[in-house]
Amino acid sequence: MNLLLIASDRREFSGLLARCNPVLPFTLPLDWSRLAHLSSHDLLLVGNGAGPVRAAAAVDSALRAFEPDAIVSIGFCGALVPDLNVADIVAGTAIAGTDCKLQLPHSSAPHRCGAICSIDHVAQTAAEKQQLHASGSIAVEMEAAGVANRAQANGLPCYCIKAVTDLAGETMANDFNAALRPDGHLDTMKILKSSLRHPWLRLPELIRLRKRCVRAARVLGDFIADCRF
Repeated sequence: MNLLLIASDRREFSGLLARCNPVLPFTLPLDWSRLAHLSSHDLLLVGNGAGPVRAAAAVDSALRAFEPDAIVSIGFCGALVPDLNVADIVAGTAIAGTDCKLQLPHSSAPHRCGAICSIDHVAQTAAEKQQLHASGSIAVEMEAAGVANRAQANGLPCYCIKAVTDLAGETMANDFNAALRPDGHLDTMKILKSSLRHPWLRLPELIRLRKRCVRAARVLGDFIADCRF
């Protein structure tokens, strides 16, 4: 089966890449792309920055060079319900506020199924997450709406599989939205300079978040390797 997997950043693929053999360069006019083989699947992995516009552009570009049987939006998400913990896997059943259809993968690994809230910015405060939960969603992220829209337009099944990196009750001390560049990637120097204004609060958060992302990427890769699409 040919699968096109879309994320915002190549680091979200790190756990999956550890399970793939071989992994080969693949040139697309996008930020990052690789061809890989996993079990009985041939994969095209694409990272093209955060947000629905960047994700939709990644799908359009990939479809000109690869013929998938299905498209998967993968990566990190924020929890909107208190019983989701760091590195928990969420499989989307729907995208709040859209008519996009999502498929559910088959897996024996632990995961939660529910609606996904897909927005164009980082949900940074507990108050905003609580408000977003009112849509009926259990998690929030930034790419699934763009991916699902293009999948539906091309008549392809779409999946959304995410791993939690921040909790429903958490408010971030760092302003990641202010550091988000037009290319959909974070300006690392801007974040570091900002964090030094309040180092005792913001630097530990960056270290904690990095550790969470490493763990979440590993669990995400293990989960996808176990899936049947």
